[in-house]
Amino acid sequence: MRLQGKVALITGAGSGIGRATALRFATEGAQIVAVDIAGAVNDTVAEVLAAGGDAIAVHADVSVESDIAAALGRAEEHYGGLDVAFNNAGIMLDDDTDAVATGDETIDRTFDVNVKGVLYGCKYAVEAMRRRGGGSIINTASFVASVGAATPQIAYTASKGAVLSLTRELAVVHARESIRVNALSPGPLRTELLMSFLDTPEKRQRRLVHVPMGRFGEAEEMASAALFLASDDASYMTGANLQVDGGLTAAYVTPE
Repeated sequence: MRLQGKVALITGAGSGIGRATALRFATEGAQIVAVDIAGAVNDTVAEVLAAGGDAIAVHADVSVESDIAAALGRAEEHYGGLDVAFNNAGIMLDDDTDAVATGDETIDRTFDVNVKGVLYGCKYAVEAMRRRGGGSIINTASFVASVGAATPQIAYTASKGAVLSLTRELAVVHARESIRVNALSPGPLRTELLMSFLDTPEKRQRRLVHVPMGRFGEAEEMASAALFLASDDASYMTGANLQVDGGLTAAYVTPE
């Protein structure tokens, strides 16, 4: 029960990493504010409640500042405060390719969700955590912020690099307020989002050849990493980038 009595807000909680983390945090005693633009967030909350946990759903677009402000306000109103914020919501658009072909609309939409959405989440989480006396903020970045690829998603990659820079800056600014800010960088995962993009065996193998473990990660494995960052187990950890990527960013030549 590493999050017993804690209130945790999770964006992108309707699917993938967000859903798995909501379920995991709830089993560790947290009260969950599950945030998503999609109706599937109601299913996540239903699963938490069915398992004996405590959760509420908030429908919000993380790229709209007033939506995030309202979601954080709902957390404080319903549960009395905020201890953990997992800014996890993100998008990767089909027409996001290289710098020549990717249009402004795709770039703007990607940055609105992946960067502004994280920034707004941090902004209002910091305000709530100051009232609480501290807390843990976790921002979902990606392994692509650390390595380049010849199969580019230039807007997505740039947005995740921005998340890392933002995380480091906020960690230093708020370190003496007992507010920890860390990034979680997943490797390629077997989630609906990525599998819809890697829709052929050839596309999937093109990625897996670079992963020393030889497989895609699971959303539940990211939830375990997020739990570590959220809990007091990581009490002396801030400004870090926790890479959970099957060894991808450590590899030069992988096993045959």
